[in-house]
Amino acid sequence: MDSETQAEQAQESDELSAAKAKIEELEAKLSETENRMYRVQADLDNFRRRARLDLEAAQKYRSQNLITEILPALDNFERALKIDTDDEKTQSLLQGMDMVYRQLVQALQNEGIEAIQAEGQPFDPHLHQAVMQVEDDQYESNVVIEEFQKGYKLKDRIIRPAMVKVNQ
Repeated sequence: MDSETQAEQAQESDELSAAKAKIEELEAKLSETENRMYRVQADLDNFRRRARLDLEAAQKYRSQNLITEILPALDNFERALKIDTDDEKTQSLLQGMDMVYRQLVQALQNEGIEAIQAEGQPFDPHLHQAVMQVEDDQYESNVVIEEFQKGYKLKDRIIRPAMVKVNQ
């Protein structure tokens, strides 16, 4: 073998080594790009899922703000309907108010609002807000004795806890 052949072989060997190094470099870049692409795809899928869940929650609880604003008026209706009177005109007015009250309650129920049961129930801090505590031997311990203000929930979300008196 002459020196020219050896030089050509050395040059081919160097070119082959350089090509292999370039291939390894490109394969590493390809692998990195594929990994980045998978992460971006996963992020996009997560974003779509979160957006869908947010939209479902928004649709499910769309009337929450309106209901929160209406509840004080509903409370006032209930207080007004408890008035006892013998006057015929007042009785007629109370009948009309009762009809409006029932329509309002029905509209709220159609939206998914439910009154929270309180009296006679075990005290639940998620559903009830204890504003008074008494000791009464007629009731079991930790039982709601009296309800001062109704509580409401919209589907599975508490809008307003019931204000109650609890037995110790």
